[in-house]
Amino acid sequence: MTDHDIIATTTDGRFRVRLVPDEDARNPREDFDHLAHVITIDTHLGQYHPVDKDGGPLAQAWDRVSWNRWQGIEIFTRWAAIFHNAIVIESRPARGPVSLWYLLREDAEDLGMLPEAYLDAERAEYEAWAEGDVYGYIVEEAVDWLRADADDTMSTWEEVDSCWGHYGREWAAQAARHALTFYVGKQQVTAA
Repeated sequence: MTDHDIIATTTDGRFRVRLVPDEDARNPREDFDHLAHVITIDTHLGQYHPVDKDGGPLAQAWDRVSWNRWQGIEIFTRWAAIFHNAIVIESRPARGPVSLWYLLREDAEDLGMLPEAYLDAERAEYEAWAEGDVYGYIVEEAVDWLRADADDTMSTWEEVDSCWGHYGREWAAQAARHALTFYVGKQQVTAA
């Protein structure tokens, strides 16, 4: 553990929260319910796995226009919007497969948010997982120990709360600070 893993500490120094990489995080496309469909365009000669196995209800349409390297994405995007009222975003991460993420309007009717924002959030969550940008937080309390046969004291940090599976460092840090504030009540928290 390094000091940069510590996100926040209470002003009295008795509680702190730190972030730890979640090395057992599950693929959110396989572990959670989702509305978005994903067509994987390029896996860089098999270096990456396809985002979704089937590509959803519009995958066959992509197969019909994918031969056109220069305009296939534009043609598919316009066709999906006109004939299926779909929203399509393209993803070209620095590392990972090139893909088209789409959401059918009927699936997005009761979202309570802009469908584009929802679609982008699902994409960002997946890309965070694919890049290993998943964290857990651990809330710790300073515990003082007094040796029974001497006047020696010692302090150690003991875990009092934790939560795993936060996709994206910024989101994880926000959840960690909230957990620390919730755990210690109204004590003041300072960022590390």
